[in-house]
Amino acid sequence: MPVRPRIPRASRIVAQAPASRRPPLKSATALACLIAVCGGVRAQQSPPPASPEQAASAPAATPQKLQRVQITGSAIKRIADEGALPVQVLTRADITKAGVTTAAELMATVSALSNSLTDGVSIGTGGFRDQMGFNSANLRGLGTSSTLVLLNGRRMANFASPGDDNGVDLNNIPAAAIERVEVLLDGASALYGTDAIGGVINFITRKDYQGVQLDVYGGVSGEGGAGKRTASIAAGHGDLERDGFNVMGVLDFQKTGALRTSQRDFISDLRIPERLPHLLSSAGFPGNIRLGGDQLDYLQSQGFQLNGKPITSRNINLSIPNCQPPHTLYLPAGIGGVDGCTYDYMRDLELYPKTDKGSFLGRGVFRINDAHQAFIEASYTRSKSWYVGTSNRIDADLDVSLIPALAATGLGAALPDDRLITVRTRMLEAGPRASELVSTGSRVVVGMTGTIGAWDYDWGYNHSTNRVSDRDVRGYLPYDETLQAYADGILNPFGPSSAAGLAFLRDKNIDQEVRRARGTMDSLDVKATRSLMKLGGGDLAIALGAELRREKSDSAASDLLISDNILGDPTPGDAQFTNNSRKVWAAYGELLAPLTKEWELQFAVRHDHYQQVGSTTNPKIGLRYAPMNNLTFRASAGTGFRAPSMNDLYRSVKVSETATLPDPVCMRENDNDLGFCANNWETRTYANPNLKPEKSRQFSIGVLADPSPEWSMGLDYWYIEKRNLISTLGDDVILANLDKYEPLVHRYNENEGLPGCAYDPSDSEICFIELRKENRGKQKASGLDMTLQYRSAGTDWGRFGVKLVGTLTLSSKKQPGDGDPYISNLGRFVTDGVVQRWRHRLNVDWSKGPWSVNLANTFYSGYDDQNSAIDTNTGSIVGKNKVKAYSLWDLSGGWEATQALTVRAGVKNLFDTAPPFSNQAYFFISGYDPSYTDPRGRFFYLSASYRFK
Repeated sequence: MPVRPRIPRASRIVAQAPASRRPPLKSATALACLIAVCGGVRAQQSPPPASPEQAASAPAATPQKLQRVQITGSAIKRIADEGALPVQVLTRADITKAGVTTAAELMATVSALSNSLTDGVSIGTGGFRDQMGFNSANLRGLGTSSTLVLLNGRRMANFASPGDDNGVDLNNIPAAAIERVEVLLDGASALYGTDAIGGVINFITRKDYQGVQLDVYGGVSGEGGAGKRTASIAAGHGDLERDGFNVMGVLDFQKTGALRTSQRDFISDLRIPERLPHLLSSAGFPGNIRLGGDQLDYLQSQGFQLNGKPITSRNINLSIPNCQPPHTLYLPAGIGGVDGCTYDYMRDLELYPKTDKGSFLGRGVFRINDAHQAFIEASYTRSKSWYVGTSNRIDADLDVSLIPALAATGLGAALPDDRLITVRTRMLEAGPRASELVSTGSRVVVGMTGTIGAWDYDWGYNHSTNRVSDRDVRGYLPYDETLQAYADGILNPFGPSSAAGLAFLRDKNIDQEVRRARGTMDSLDVKATRSLMKLGGGDLAIALGAELRREKSDSAASDLLISDNILGDPTPGDAQFTNNSRKVWAAYGELLAPLTKEWELQFAVRHDHYQQVGSTTNPKIGLRYAPMNNLTFRASAGTGFRAPSMNDLYRSVKVSETATLPDPVCMRENDNDLGFCANNWETRTYANPNLKPEKSRQFSIGVLADPSPEWSMGLDYWYIEKRNLISTLGDDVILANLDKYEPLVHRYNENEGLPGCAYDPSDSEICFIELRKENRGKQKASGLDMTLQYRSAGTDWGRFGVKLVGTLTLSSKKQPGDGDPYISNLGRFVTDGVVQRWRHRLNVDWSKGPWSVNLANTFYSGYDDQNSAIDTNTGSIVGKNKVKAYSLWDLSGGWEATQALTVRAGVKNLFDTAPPFSNQAYFFISGYDPSYTDPRGRFFYLSASYRFK
């Protein structure tokens, strides 16, 4: 197909970045066979990838042959930088220079991502642990469910545990096999269907590999904890052209150590007890005694004193003012009060989980004849993570005789009907609560590519599975037996327990799977492409495709969990039990029309039908104008959709609770007393089988320029609008707008016959808040993606390069309900996260001969904190805070010792920058935002790669 002269732009394909202007390409091969959507199987063998050092030291003037490849965002092959859609590419060299070993770590370097789910976010104990262990990607901050993650252009099964987020667990990506990652920063429902409103992330693995390569990696943090060791081996045999086949495989193992709060000085520097006392706990060790009103009156009448002063509160601790630092503190202004102790739980948990990960990816390609090839691809990943939170807590009832200091006052004789003393204590002797989360992914794809007549075709059958197992392994105990052990004096809430008590904790520790889930996806897709006619700029090409898909998910909880008898892990109701499936079919077409040598038009349309949801048709148009070799303008516009997940449609009622929120009715009745009227209210979330898909419309417009052989730059404006959002109203929104949403707040004085809400006409307290999935409201986001790159010619001092990729978000706001005002989370933490106004990744490179150095910076701009949490102890709103900008510098250097051996050493977080203070109260970890920060601090690593002949 004739192709006009082009200059490959460094702003998109780093591996093809020119040091000087390339000669015009006079002709190219005819349209190659259509491969798996979004960059699947190449039609011809590719050579083994060069090391980063080899790529960096390649002669500047060496011309490279431009091959047509399939780029994410089109089903038709083209020169890599020809498309009308914005695609960012991370190469194997970028991955190596960044010193990352997992897909989640790699995605953290992409400036277009925001509010992704991470290991830090997953850490929690007890409660309702939906989707713990899920590591996700979230383009534009539109939600995990609006970002489509692909492996070699085809789908994977989503993370199986039921919850509000629907997407691929990045732990299921075989990271050692990644050759490059293509990030389509534009909605793509017209080609890929549901989940692609925010964009597409396509992980592309090695293919047609020959030889053997061994890679090892070891890293340690400067303050200890979170060490990492990895080893991988890649092997391949066979030349497709010469031998008619190629088989290859990549095997990878990774181990990461845990990181406890006691191993990081910045936890003390955050001054959480001083700044966030409302987030601490009154359940510490030694335990706080919770006196009844009559008990308090009696002790005061007897002149009972603590710390040399008469007691004034119902919450007392016999150990004040010593308590037991650093976790249990004497904070007169804290939640424990002047007569009690306050527990700082950030001194008793882990910030980073211990993990064991293993993965395998194998691939075989076989030439049947000159016109047809068959391929098979199989992958298996297993990620085991240990999430460790605080030690368990309990409110134990003890007879006053078991507390000598109180028994001596005569309280038992004076109040014979009120002898029980409630002690709120932390069970440090049982150890921190630990959960073992195992996420397993498997995937097999078989298919063929080839040519029939004028058509090039590609078909594939894809079977993908994700299994999740959540196991309570330490610190969990049977609730009823533990209560009895305290009542019998076997366990001591104030100090060391007896040998019998320690034996009880050992023998009664619960170690069993409490949640499990499985999701499967089977799909059959077929695609075909051909040239139709000659146009002024080349061949008019068409692609047609269709897909049949079946999705199935099921989950369950153990009998013990549902019985609500696990201390520290209460039942979520029946919400853990799911068993649903559905069928999806789709058809799409794409037309690529190079109208002239300057103008190219791309048009695509896709029709999807979801069982029991309905059908939708989404078009997309793209336009590229290149008036000269070093200047290109591009634009695209289209519509999109996201079908409701099966959890959105069919999940049983999920019982949970709000953050600490005030009840306006209580406030009116109690003189606006926040200390009395703010609480963690029960919520019940209901699915909705009548949900419709979310709809979207989006457009982008951009310019790419090479003003000189050394410089290249790109700028793209993007806009996305979603409507008919699948969501529940926020509990905070409901309570702040009772005139509109009062029917969703159920109270004890409302005789509605609801289970768990015993009617009491004198009690206006909230029984529960109803959260129901509906199509409501809109979401809008817009911004600029910027790329700037400089690459010098070779000098006596070596070669230098600079690359900056950044995202400036101009708008990010959501309408929680139809007719409600928009709420912006741009530069402001709202409900569950923030979208920073500016994020970037900067790389500065130097290379000479076998040596290379890379200095990299990851930057997030500052923002207004949540600033809405309530200190129920003082009845006041937390003081306002501005979260500082977060900037991490990494330094690494490589040495190509021989043609076979490459060594690299590096320091991540060179200046040991700590996460900035945040008062957010959404995540379990407090004092900072764990969704984008790295608590490891300065981290040193050494890696080596050896390539056997």
